Amino acid sequence: MSSSLRPETRLLSKADTEAIVHDAIRVLEKVGVLLESETGARLLLEGGAAEHEGRIRIPERMVREALASAPSSVRIYDRAGEPALLLEGDNVHFDPGSAAINVIDPDSGKRRAAVSRDLVEMARLVDGLPHFEAQSTALVPSDVPKELGDRHRLYLALRHGRKPVITGTFLKEGFAPMLDMLTVFRDGAEDLRARPLAIFDCCPSPPLKWSDLTCQCLIDCARSGVPAELVSMPLTGATSPVTLREAVVQHCAENLSGVVIHQLAHLGSPIIYGGAPSAFDMRHGSTPMGAVETMMIDVAYAQVGKYLGLPTHGYLGLSDAKIGDYQAGMESGIGAVLGALAGINVISGAGALDYILTISLPKLLLDHEACGMALRLLRGIARRDDDPVDLIGELVRTGEFLSHKHTRKHWREELSVASNVIDRDSYGDWEAGGGLTALERARAEVTKRLAKAGDTTPPAELAAELDAIMKAEAARHGLDALPGA
Repeated sequence: MSSSLRPETRLLSKADTEAIVHDAIRVLEKVGVLLESETGARLLLEGGAAEHEGRIRIPERMVREALASAPSSVRIYDRAGEPALLLEGDNVHFDPGSAAINVIDPDSGKRRAAVSRDLVEMARLVDGLPHFEAQSTALVPSDVPKELGDRHRLYLALRHGRKPVITGTFLKEGFAPMLDMLTVFRDGAEDLRARPLAIFDCCPSPPLKWSDLTCQCLIDCARSGVPAELVSMPLTGATSPVTLREAVVQHCAENLSGVVIHQLAHLGSPIIYGGAPSAFDMRHGSTPMGAVETMMIDVAYAQVGKYLGLPTHGYLGLSDAKIGDYQAGMESGIGAVLGALAGINVISGAGALDYILTISLPKLLLDHEACGMALRLLRGIARRDDDPVDLIGELVRTGEFLSHKHTRKHWREELSVASNVIDRDSYGDWEAGGGLTALERARAEVTKRLAKAGDTTPPAELAAELDAIMKAEAARHGLDALPGA
């Protein structure tokens, strides 16, 4: 079989990309970044940066040195320690969006506050969906104290899901116990560094600012070897220039400042060039993640990240719609395909609605189909070993298509098989089956899958270690029982 052309989407020429990086470095040199973290500021100043009127200016030399030490390839492992994600080149991996505070209730179809049980169901559902190669701490549960939310959602993800986790901290003191939870599944800190189980989001605050919390998380990730995912979030016309190119420049400057801080904390630690920008809606004061301009910024900054030699991440495959309607499918499907064609290594967003405030499990199933279609698209059109003239001649002569050995050999490689949430029936069969919408089919499928899901909990001794860490954290916050355990 001859290799096929891999389809791709690019919005910037090489010269455009180089110019954006050049401008971003000039921004760091002339404008600088604001750091609320004394530790982060000290790292930069001791590394050769200079303070000017409360901001820290980072010279090009420091940026280039940090980029030279950051790895271009990052491998992530599952709970059992087996390879799961390879973040390099144009490899594409999907995971659900995070961190929503609401869910669409499966019974009423209405939005409500997320609780721990929702996180458990999501982890178990994602565990059986092959196009999602990672899970995420996608929901912030309302039934535990806010001060405990970051640890509790990672605890539930690890206890009920076997895939690697995309997560993050809400408080500085949250990182250490979360690291302890991850280490439960490895033979100590060095094994966790060698076989990372989670990726931690670290978000600069636009424009060009690092809070004490996110800067400390960035530093903690570097020193522990946990991969850090930079999530710059410029909002066009609100917290960044309104023009898309200049938003990409600011995004690049913010992420580069993070790369420098991170590498100064520990040379060679893994870091991912990501983001969650938005084209700000001037009419409504909202941040539409499903806007085509948002997706354009994502595709463009991914090109920049690849040019810099870093693994990439983006929030795509999600929607600003409030329910799983046509808008939700349109925005999510286009985003999933564009992210895949851009070769973004980690694409987060499936299942998300309403500016990532809400997660819908039926939409998650529908988005899983969109992700599968995007991944099939990436495989392109291959030429098989058969001589096409002889093949077509034989098929025409015999009239044998469905039962021909060529069909039997190749149809599973060529043709993807959609799940039950996708309608491929005739109109009569669809009507006879109840005339269900895609969302109705997905709701029924969620119920069926959760009922059939096997045991995803870790071995008893590891579960006991995990429970002990979480119970100690819960006790510190006056919680006697662990919801969703």
